[in-house]
Amino acid sequence: MRNSNKIIDSLLVISYQSGNQKALSLLVKRHNKKICVHAYRYTKDWESARDITQDTWRIVIDKIHFLRDTNSFSSWVMTIATRNALDYIKKNKKYFKKVNEQFLERIPNSSNEIVNREEQITIMLNNAIAKLSFNQQMVLKLFYIEEYSLKEISEITKTSLNTVKTRLFRAREKMKEILKKQRDE
Repeated sequence: MRNSNKIIDSLLVISYQSGNQKALSLLVKRHNKKICVHAYRYTKDWESARDITQDTWRIVIDKIHFLRDTNSFSSWVMTIATRNALDYIKKNKKYFKKVNEQFLERIPNSSNEIVNREEQITIMLNNAIAKLSFNQQMVLKLFYIEEYSLKEISEITKTSLNTVKTRLFRAREKMKEILKKQRDE
């Protein structure tokens, strides 16, 4: 499925580069929601995520004619979105610190508030992930949620493959440690 999506994206990029303006609107339809959700994972704020998504498309439009490997469109766009999200957070650091604190406060801690075991597990995982470093969170999300390969994550984050592997390993180990502490409490 992922391969066929790459082929479709590649053909749409080539078509747009050749002057077909409708190809861009199809690319937007295919990727806009994904980019917005990706940005939201960083900001936990839909308005900011939409701003980041809009900025991402502006950059894509400006630079798509220079994209040589059209098969890498999806990871290229996600790289731009990730960089935009990180830049946006850096520019608005105080605001996002407050948003993160509010987000964590909304996660129920009391077992009385938990309806079933699945919700309890989800809450435990969210709490554990929130305790990881930003880089570890990013690698986990890209690997497990977005389902990017380690090589693609390396390209998106502009870090070496070994660094990505190390961050993923350390994130898993830290998650085990955190979850074990939560279970023992």
